[in-house]
Parts: sequence; C-alpha cells; structure tokens
Amino acid sequence: MYPDLLAPLLIVLAMALATLVLVAVRQPVSRRLAFRQLARRRTEAALVISGSVLGTAIIIGALVVGDTLNFSVGQEAYRTLGPVDERIVAPTGPTGRTVAERLATLAGNADVDGVLNAQATQAAGVSHPGGRPIAEPRVLAWQMDFAEASRFGRAGGDSGLGGPNPKPGHVVVNEPLARSLQVGAGDQVTFYLFGIPRTFRLDRVVPQQGLAGVGLGGRLNRDAFLPPGALASAARAAGAEPRSVTFVSNRGGVEGGNALTGKVTADIRQALGPVAGQAAIETPKRTVLREAKVTGESLGALFLMIGSFSIIAGALLLVNIFVMLGEERKSQMGMLRAVGMKRSRLVGSFTIEGAAYALLSALPGVAIGVAVGWGVAVVAAEIFRGWSLGGSSLQIVFAVTPTSILNGVAMGMLIAFLAILATTVRISRFNIIAAIRELPAGGGRKPRRRLLVISSTLAVLCALAAVPSVARSQAEQTYLMPALAIVFTTPALLRVMPRHRATTLAAGAVLAWTLLAPVVRPRIFDAPSMSVYVIQGSLAAFSAVALVSENQKTLLRPVRRLLEHPSEAGLAARLAVAYPLAQRFRTGATLVMYTLIVFVLVLLTEISGILNASVNSAVTDATAGYSLRLDFNPQVAGDRLLQDLRSGPSAEQISAATPLLNAAGRATDPGRRTGASLDTAVVGVPDGAIKGIAFRERLPGLGDDAAVWRALGSHPQYVVLDAFFGSTGGPAGDYYDPGDSLALTNPRTGRTEQKIIAGVLKNGMVFYPGTGASSTVYPVVMGETGIRDLFGTQAQNAAALVSTQPGVSPDTLATQLQGEHLSASLVATPIASDVRRQFDSSTAFFRLMQGFLALGLLVGVTGLGVVMVRAVRERRRTIGILRALGFRARTVQWSFLWESAFIAVEGIVLGSLLGVLTTWLMHRNSAAFEGLEGGFPIEWTSISVLAAATFAASLLATVGPARRAAAIRPALAVRITE
Repeated sequence: MYPDLLAPLLIVLAMALATLVLVAVRQPVSRRLAFRQLARRRTEAALVISGSVLGTAIIIGALVVGDTLNFSVGQEAYRTLGPVDERIVAPTGPTGRTVAERLATLAGNADVDGVLNAQATQAAGVSHPGGRPIAEPRVLAWQMDFAEASRFGRAGGDSGLGGPNPKPGHVVVNEPLARSLQVGAGDQVTFYLFGIPRTFRLDRVVPQQGLAGVGLGGRLNRDAFLPPGALASAARAAGAEPRSVTFVSNRGGVEGGNALTGKVTADIRQALGPVAGQAAIETPKRTVLREAKVTGESLGALFLMIGSFSIIAGALLLVNIFVMLGEERKSQMGMLRAVGMKRSRLVGSFTIEGAAYALLSALPGVAIGVAVGWGVAVVAAEIFRGWSLGGSSLQIVFAVTPTSILNGVAMGMLIAFLAILATTVRISRFNIIAAIRELPAGGGRKPRRRLLVISSTLAVLCALAAVPSVARSQAEQTYLMPALAIVFTTPALLRVMPRHRATTLAAGAVLAWTLLAPVVRPRIFDAPSMSVYVIQGSLAAFSAVALVSENQKTLLRPVRRLLEHPSEAGLAARLAVAYPLAQRFRTGATLVMYTLIVFVLVLLTEISGILNASVNSAVTDATAGYSLRLDFNPQVAGDRLLQDLRSGPSAEQISAATPLLNAAGRATDPGRRTGASLDTAVVGVPDGAIKGIAFRERLPGLGDDAAVWRALGSHPQYVVLDAFFGSTGGPAGDYYDPGDSLALTNPRTGRTEQKIIAGVLKNGMVFYPGTGASSTVYPVVMGETGIRDLFGTQAQNAAALVSTQPGVSPDTLATQLQGEHLSASLVATPIASDVRRQFDSSTAFFRLMQGFLALGLLVGVTGLGVVMVRAVRERRRTIGILRALGFRARTVQWSFLWESAFIAVEGIVLGSLLGVLTTWLMHRNSAAFEGLEGGFPIEWTSISVLAAATFAASLLATVGPARRAAAIRPALAVRITE
C-alpha cells in the first residue's frame, strides 16, 4: 500500500541511517560505549527490541490488510473478466446487429487483441438432484462460438473458455451455476429462455474465469453456454430477440490491457459512429480495479488508524524503557560528563544503541506483521461472505507487496529513531554532581526567557491559525490548533503560578476542548480522513493522564485510611503507590498506553452497541411498510408480473405492489469529494405511490415526507439520495444537503441534466440493486416523468416493492414468489432480513477491529511488565534494606502486585470513561449517527469483560517481577556492586 510514500520514507530513513553511521565513525568512544551496553545488557536489549517489534508489526499488519483487500478485488476482476477489457451491450433488433458489424472492424486495431460477439439473455434454471427441485433465478444464458472464444485475447493466453461447442440439446455451465443447481456432467437442467422452459443435458462444468465467468454487472455470474442456434431459436419461439454483447480485449494481456482502456474506448466510439449513443460502452475491468484501489486504501487506512493507537503505545514503551535506562545509568553518565564527554557525544552513544535495537527488531517485526495481516485476512474473509450482495461475495485472497513491507519497516524504524532520540536528548540534560551522587533532580525552576519567548510566539500563531480552522470546521486543525495554543501557553503560566496548578489548568483545558469540539463544530467528523480520530483520541488520552498524574494525591484521598492503616496490607499499599507518585513521567507514559488502547476498544464497543440497538429502527426506516424487493427480467415479465402479483396465486398474501423504473446512469458527487463520475442506479417511482419512506432532511417548504414524494412527481428536476451516496467506506457524514445539486448523465446518449436534491433518505436500502451489482452503485431516486425524460425507453420496469398482509412471513413469501415467477428470473429479497444481516456483518467487522487493536493492549501490558522488571532492578538495594529491617517477602510481593493493579485500574477507568463520553458526544452531535434511533446504550457487560481481562493480564505480567523482588536476599542486595 501507499507506493507514493515509499520514496520519501526510504530517503528519510537513508538520511537517518547515514547520519548514525557518520556519528559512529566520527565518535569511536560513543560507538564503543553503545555496543558495550548492547553486549552487557541483554535483558534491556530484549525489552527494547520487543517494543520496536510490536510497533513495526502493527504497521505492517495494517498495510498487509490493505494489500490483501486490494489484491482480492483485483483478482476478482482478472479472474472474472480475464482478457475482457471493454464490453459493449447493444439493444435488441437491427441496431444490435449494426453495432456488432461496426465493432468487427476493431479486429485490425493495433491496440486490440481480439473482438468477440456473443448473444445473451437473463434466464432461470431448475434441476432435480435426488428427485427434489432446485431453482436458480439468476442465470445468464450465452450463445458464443467456443472456437472463436478460445482465440479471444492475447495469443497463447487463456480466455477461460475453449473446447468444442456443446452439441444440440447439451449445455456447458460454469462452477457457480453448477454449485447453485447442485449438478454435474450428465445431469439434466431446465432453463427458462424468454419465459419458455427448455431442457438440456450438462456436458461439462468450466471454472469461473475469463469468458466462463463474465457477466453484465455482478462479480459472481452464473453462466450457461448453449449450443449454436439454441438461444436464437428460443427467442424466435417467444417473439423476442437476445441481447447483443461484444467483448473487446486490449493489447497487453489480462493485467496489462487495462492501461489502454481510455484509448480503445475512444476507438470504439469512433467505430460505432452514429449508433454510439444507442449502445452501452462499459469498461468493467477498469471499474472493478478502481473499486479495488478505493476499497483497499479505505479499509487499509481504517486499520492503520486503529493501529496508530497501538503504534503510539509502542513508541511510549520505547520512551519508558530508555528513560529507565537513563535513570539506571545516571551516575555512569555523570562520571562521563565529569571527565569531559560532551552532551552531544552522550546523545550519540544512546542513539547508536537505540538504532541498533531498532535494526534488530526489523525482521521479527516483519514476520509478526505479516502473520497478523494473514490472521485479519482469514477473519475478514468470513465477514465479507456475510456482506454478499445478490450472491456477489468477495473472495479474500491473502497478499503482501514489497512496497508495504518496506513502508512498514521504514515507518517503524523512523518512529523508533525519533522516540529514542527525543528521549535521549531529555535524559542527557542533568546536573553532573547530582547524577554522580544519585540525588533526585531539582525542580521548580522558572522557564528560561528564550523558551518563554519561543513558546509564547508559537501560542499566538496557533491561536491565530485556530480561528479560521474552527470557523471552517477543518477537522484536524480544529482539534490541534487550540490544543497546541494551550500547551505553548504553559511556560508563561509557570511564570505566574506553581507548576502543579499550571499543568492542571493546561491539561484540563486541552481535555475540555477535545471533548467539546464536536459540540461546538459538529461537522468536524464529516471529514473523510481517518487522522481526525487519531488526533482526538491521542489528545484526550494525553491530557487526561496529565491531569490525573498532577492530582494523584487528591484522587487517593478516598483510600487514605487504607494507606495509613497500621497493618501489613496498609504497608504494602503505601509502598505500591509511593513509587508511581514519585516517578510521575514513567507512570504517566504507562498510563497513556493503557488509556489509549482501552479508550479505542470501548469506543468500538459502544459504536457496535449503538448499531445493534438501532437495528429495529433501521428495519422500520428501510421497510416503511414494504416487506420485499423484487428484481426480475423486464423482457419476460413486462407488466404481466405486476398483474400476477395483484391477482395471481399469492395475491391474497400481498397488500400492495409498487413498480419501480430502473436505468443505469452516471452522476457527479454533490459532496464534491471526487471529480470522477459515480455509477448510479436511477430509480423512478410512480407519482403518489410511495408515502411512508422517511427522510432525515427535506428541502425547505416541503413540510413532511409525503410532500417530498409528491414533489418528485410534479418537479422532474428533483431527486432524493441516501446518506451513503458517493461514500467509500466508514460512517456516513453530512456532505450534502437538500437544495444542493448534481449532474445526472445518460451514459448512452451523453445527455446531462442538473438535478436538485429534495431530500436525504433516512435509509435507502430498498432502492439499492438487489441482483449482484457493484457495491459502489448508488441509487438516485426520482419521479417517473423525470426518469422517462432523461432515459427514454432505457427506463424499464425491472423491480417492485411489495407489502405483505398481516401475519405473512416475508421469507416464506419470497421463496414462493421465486418459484411462481421463475420464468421471469424473479429474485425476491426480504428487506428486514437483509438489513439485519448487514448489521450483523457490521458488528463482526467491529469485532475484527477490536481484535486487531488488542495488539496495542498487548503493548500496554508489556509496558507495565517492563516497568515492573526494571523497577525490581532499580529498587534492588531499597528492597534489600526493607527486608533487612524486617519486611516480609510477602509484603514486598504484594506491594508490586498492588502497584501494577493501581496503574492498570487507573488506565482502565480513564480509558473507559473517555471512550463512553466521546462516543456519547459523537452520537449526539455527529451526522454519522443520524438515522440511528436506538438511543445510546452503555455496554456494561462488554466493558466489564474488557476491564477484567485487561486487569488480569496486567497482574499476570507482574507476577514474575513480584516474585523476583520477594526473592531478593538482603545481604546481597545492599552491596554496592552487583
């Protein structure tokens, strides 16, 4: 993923490595010190490498997920379409024959490898395995010459279809159709061709690839290849004509041909001449590959955003480890400075040591990251099967690219380098005498004048930049600029008030702004970028932890009696809180790790709970009195199907049937997120037929929902959309409003009309195509007059909405109607069941993201374990003295366990409170939650399980260090040397 980032990242990494090499060459003393510490401190090396490994692994895991999704959708295009790059669908009759004749001239085009003409019709199939009937209403019946098909495309390439033509009375089918009908070679299958049943014997089953998997829109196509003349004969018997379809293969093979799509499409239009407006010129491979890129990058960015919190936790783990190493080596560093070593050389020694750790973590990080990506891909495969649309599910195929590996390694190493360098600079600033004597660092000094001037200037600049950012609701800047202005004001506050009060005031102000920004500017969550969530979560966690760290004594007042109790438990409790209160920086860093990860886990849990609580209201909005959506073949059904619904065998179970006109169009994005045209399913509703489907926003002057539907009939320029129009994943925002406009185009004629949005639907599920169309085909709903004006005869009755009588099961009626109208290839979709299934898939997807984020929780638990391990080593002499004074081993052990519990509980409570509060504010103020009317449930059970698991893991990580502390022998511990 992100090939554009590769060159800049590698250049920056190369510069960083070159600088380190230069420092190592020019500072031999620093180099020898660094490698000496590496060789002597193997435990520390393992701890630092583990922190770097986890950070790199999380980055690579997120990028591999994007690679997998991108590759999977791309492979669907290559597998399903094979050498097919362009598809020209012509109308029936003389025009279709003219189109085929004109396109035959493309065979001599130097950019074209092949031209293949075929005929097709929508059909239905029935088989009787084991004597019981099995029906498949979605079949594409093809008539094409197998000899020509085998030569289609690049010479020597596999077109996907070859061998002899089926004999009269025989048929060849692809694997999806064979699975659906449960048939194999030699079985009999009946196909309804133009409404007339014809029985064939199955010759063979061919894999779903190339021409054997091609279709007219869906990714999963159930194809039947008839013997020569069979389709034309069936059409004549029914007084109809099959559809003429011409396939074009570009030079360059299955994958390379897509590059010539633009040029070949122009040649096709030129070849068609005057009939170009009557044929649909489609570029299916380019469309699917574009979707692959958008899907892969969007979901990859989503996982990278989730992983960002774990990456921050990993960086904090590195910072914590190096701060502790610096504290341990303080006297050594003081002596080095005392004998004349410059601060810059001390920084160089630490940085070389840290860079060595980062380099050693690269290979393990890659291996673990690829394994994580594979695990996510396996789970995602099951989820995407649940997201199938009309049987068109996405087959997830694990993939990883060198670009993602290099990007992940470069990002992981650079983050580690920056964290180590920043920490090293901080710990190198110490008082030499105090360091040698191991005295505590002095505090309370006023900020230097230079720092005060610089910080005050930056505060003013950030405050000035915040004004237009907040006014325009620019998401990232709305959070960052005011927060930075507050932070840069802190040195000035330290001049006029104590450090405790200044830090409390600044941290409280940043936290308050982070939480209240969505209230002040609700549209900030409408930004398509995921970075705003990372910024918001990080600001909330850091400011809350800073606020808590500065006020620990106040927070501990309720348990003061326990701490002061003259007992062994009270003594252990006092020891447990004394060290975290004394070492606020490292305690705060550990707290931030916990708070960040728990915050996001709770956030995801709450969003999932909101979705689950909104299922019933979403079903009500989606159905609006309708139970089924019917999709059928307009060539066969015509108006007869609607008459049968009102007077046929199932008429008593149906209370109403509303026909829908359908046409394929292109539209501009009214939200102006992209300049490219969007594929649209244009839907025409009869005047006054629909009244109950609700809107979340309406054009001023249209007082209720019924008024909007009436306006569509009387104003052809009005259209309605749903909130997801033009979205590429993630929650729907508020990118357009009633009164905004879009350009709607008839792709066959090129005619374009400006349309005005009259309303935004609460739920537009019933208007989405239900027969395997692309997931990025968005409905545009308009009046019957408007769709006929723009699309003419292309607008056909191909769908209907059905209401059932009370007590009738929609699922049972759907099966019954499909059986009654099999000849019309009718597909009945129970709307409520479909909505519930999609909500279940969304919940599963949130569970997947929570599982991915659990890696960050592992970082937090590991960080706490590292702190405890280092604490045992650092407090070795102190523990020895306590044991020599009569402290029991059990008291020491309990003090370490309680210290771990203290930090873990604070992090869990902070993260949970922030997660619930942030989700509530988003739910109240963000357009992403509009239309979800299930209220705001607090998922007490899930949060409690999360808290308990985190707490247990934290204690488990501390058991080893606590036992080691309890086992320290006083006589050995109080010795000066180790």
